[in-house]
Amino acid sequence: MRPILEVHKYSMDYLTDEGRVQALREVSLSIAKGETHALVGESGSGKSTLAWSIMRYLAPNAEETGGAILVSGEDMIGKSAAQIRKMRGNRIAMVFQDPSTSLNPTMRMGEQLVEVLMRHRGLNRKAAWAEGKAGLARTGIAKPAEMMLRFPHEASGGEKQRVGIATAFACDPELIIFDEPTTALDILTANQILDLFVTLRNETGVAALYISHDLGLVSRIAHTVSVIHRGRIVEQGTVDQVFRAPAHDYTRGLMAAVPKPLERIAVPGPTTTTSLIQLEGVTVRYGDPGWLTRMLNPQAIGHTGAESVTLDVRPGELLGIVGESGSGKSTIAKVASGLNAFTGTIHFDGRAFTSRDALDHAYRRDVQIVFQHPDSSLNPRQTIGTILSRPLKLYGIVPADQVQARVRELLEMVLLPADFATRYPHQLSGGQKQRVAIARAFAAEPKLVICDEVTAALDVSVQAAVARLLVDLQARSGAACLFITHDLNLIRQLAHRIAVMQRGRLVDLFDVADADGPGRHPYTRALLDAVPVLESPAP
Repeated sequence: MRPILEVHKYSMDYLTDEGRVQALREVSLSIAKGETHALVGESGSGKSTLAWSIMRYLAPNAEETGGAILVSGEDMIGKSAAQIRKMRGNRIAMVFQDPSTSLNPTMRMGEQLVEVLMRHRGLNRKAAWAEGKAGLARTGIAKPAEMMLRFPHEASGGEKQRVGIATAFACDPELIIFDEPTTALDILTANQILDLFVTLRNETGVAALYISHDLGLVSRIAHTVSVIHRGRIVEQGTVDQVFRAPAHDYTRGLMAAVPKPLERIAVPGPTTTTSLIQLEGVTVRYGDPGWLTRMLNPQAIGHTGAESVTLDVRPGELLGIVGESGSGKSTIAKVASGLNAFTGTIHFDGRAFTSRDALDHAYRRDVQIVFQHPDSSLNPRQTIGTILSRPLKLYGIVPADQVQARVRELLEMVLLPADFATRYPHQLSGGQKQRVAIARAFAAEPKLVICDEVTAALDVSVQAAVARLLVDLQARSGAACLFITHDLNLIRQLAHRIAVMQRGRLVDLFDVADADGPGRHPYTRALLDAVPVLESPAP
């Protein structure tokens, strides 16, 4: 039987002001009906470029230089724009990393699903609405009729991704491309999405190209895998063949970078058992729940982001906070960094604060935060040098005539060239931008650095490098670190203690050595059991 997807010696370049850039070189792979083929590699390796080429979403400066892309034997490259539009959403579909970017924020999600069904299956509106509800029900959404009426901002990340999957499967396509669909989700929600995908794949027999940098996840769901590096496939085979006996140095490097929870990274311990910062009975309540929630539940008065949370971080300690989306992790980070209003008390370095407004200039210098997405926290109109000089000037860290020299030192401290000071954020990779954000946090010479999912959007090798950089900076500066993540494998390598949040409450707190101990909370155990673990290659 002919494969659903055949990519044969496909090559593509980008034409830039600096010259021709080779994006893909003689890439070949095939996917049979019912097969999941994983494509793995670092950021910039060409994974998403290949996906966009298959879907025929080519950049204006893209130039295809050879090869073929066939779907059930039909050459996609030779098709007209009208033919491609007819195929997209009907015979081929795509599920994106961030569903917020693929769902129109001004339209109810049901309207977007109905649009696909009416366009490609010729259903009238009433039939499309009924089929849309049935499709959402198949994805495990408990109240599909209500979800059809919601706008994207009124749904969680996992709910929006289920809508995206329902839309992709709506027309029973031959091929679906999944581009990092669980990267932005916590481990429990990600596992639910993966289980859903496997169920729908088995029911429909769809062929799937699954793009990911999570090798543990790939080992769970894929049949075959291609490893791509600098636009070329360097290794290909069954998941068992490639992961148990990797033949290429690049593949072996990727596998070596996967966090292994029992292999601790050398992190200096706390310098004392006293607290640097203690949150005591901290509660955060969010206000207006939105018009739809009020319509469905007139008694709704908002929700609790955190409820009576008490925990501390000791000088020099790295405390990890884990929990699913909506558990209150980031709420606690925003409280500690002075971004969220709260009730309760923050004790910091011998001082007590009972409101956000009471946090003074000294506190805001001593407590710095690094966010998940550096694009949302680095001013795109400022050079890297200007960005890094701001905390130096704001807090008077160095005399004015030494600011530029200190900027160069900060860049070197995070292993970036000094000439990056003249660049803008868009000229840097994701990992480089995150290093700049880390440098900016440490520029203030803080006593506590809060890291909120700082490695979530990074590929495995860059994630490992950033984690080691943080550990090194913490050791050199003596700062404490509050590290928020949904990657339990990584945090078990780094942290001294781990706090577990569930539905706004702190439900567990333990030394990392006790992670597998008998006293763990059932929710902690569920988180640990959900983590995909990649077996080490055979010696």
